Amino acid sequence: MLRVLKATLDLSDPFDACIWALACCAFWGMMRFSEVTVKSRSDFDGTKHLKQSDVTFGADNTGNLFTTLHLPLAKTAEAGEVQKVHVTEHKDTCPLDALLNLARMVPAGPNDPLFSWRDKKGEIRPMVCKAALEHINSIMTAWGWGTSFGHSFRIGGASHYMSLGKDPEIIRIAG
Repeated sequence: MLRVLKATLDLSDPFDACIWALACCAFWGMMRFSEVTVKSRSDFDGTKHLKQSDVTFGADNTGNLFTTLHLPLAKTAEAGEVQKVHVTEHKDTCPLDALLNLARMVPAGPNDPLFSWRDKKGEIRPMVCKAALEHINSIMTAWGWGTSFGHSFRIGGASHYMSLGKDPEIIRIAG
């Protein structure tokens, strides 16, 4: 699914760069689509949705790079608890590279939506769930695949980790 998206999207286009970044993060981070998108353009709230400042990049003690997304509101988190989603490098579908590309394509301030794009007037727009899924599904159907839904990336990521033999309890806790 991710490779089909990458082969089709124009990563120099702000909207497509945003789609790519949120798809990679949702898949590898086993995130709900509601954690990477908003219901409507006016729905963005920095106390509930990911902002630019909610992302940190780092390296572990062996030099492996990772990114942490600090979710201000998550379905499985306690009230007021920030849930952390860690994603690591993944060759041609790397969420770190996708986030860095998004930052180049959509320069934004610390309180702007993380998963956002710039319209033709230069205004920053948060990615709306319906628009993201419509765009993704238009690509999937053009390739002769079925359509996806919000949990497809979360389920896909969990299934991928299971196929690699990862401990189901770790997958359950992470996602």
